Amino acid sequence: MKENANGITIVIPIFNEEDGIGRILPAFEEYINQSKFEVNLLLVNDGSTDHSLSKIKKIAALHDHVGFISFEKNAGLSSAIRAGFEKSTTKWVGYIDADLQTDPMDFLRLEAMIPDYDLVTGRRTGRKDSAVKKMSSTFANWFRDSMLHDGVHDSGCPLKIMRRSVALDMPFFKGMHRFFPALTLIQGKKVIEIPVKHFPRVTGKSKFNVWNRLLSPLQDTLALRWMMKRQSTYTISENSIKTHKAAIHE
Repeated sequence: MKENANGITIVIPIFNEEDGIGRILPAFEEYINQSKFEVNLLLVNDGSTDHSLSKIKKIAALHDHVGFISFEKNAGLSSAIRAGFEKSTTKWVGYIDADLQTDPMDFLRLEAMIPDYDLVTGRRTGRKDSAVKKMSSTFANWFRDSMLHDGVHDSGCPLKIMRRSVALDMPFFKGMHRFFPALTLIQGKKVIEIPVKHFPRVTGKSKFNVWNRLLSPLQDTLALRWMMKRQSTYTISENSIKTHKAAIHE
């Protein structure tokens, strides 16, 4: 399918967020009206066990710019984001959490930077999370940057825009969404981080626990550091490969 160079697809992973799904379209209305892109929303149901899927289907049926995909069972946030990127047909893709603790209007700030960057990621200011969550996130970000030197303070911020081709060239693994900046830099692409707003969660339930926010990311960081250390590059000085034009038969 041909890529839509004038479009952007915002991927919204959803897992048991039935109470907040009705807030999504109204929250995006102003951004969609002001964006320089043709904005599509792609809701990814990550195996929800509540009524999220039925609400998602109703929204998608009523709005042409809203699509959805649904997993048979819960596969995790990285899988939901990756599947959304793969099913998108636009040059640019974005990502935001369904809890709307970040503001869709801040996508306009990210859009302003993409002529010069391949990934624009947010940095949450005045975070409205619990003290334990903020402390674990601060430590995980410090450890990640110390090991990977990606220069990003809030790698896990759920507000990003990136070139789809760059996203699809990243190695896929559980937890990859926390390492988008480092995985972009590995490709020799450009990354910038800009401040964005952050709000308290008003619906749904946080999926936070010590394992998925701290211990597991530390293991992933060490694995990614090993991969970066093992990178191999080469430069071809000469070659004898000839480019042939296809024959035209009339």
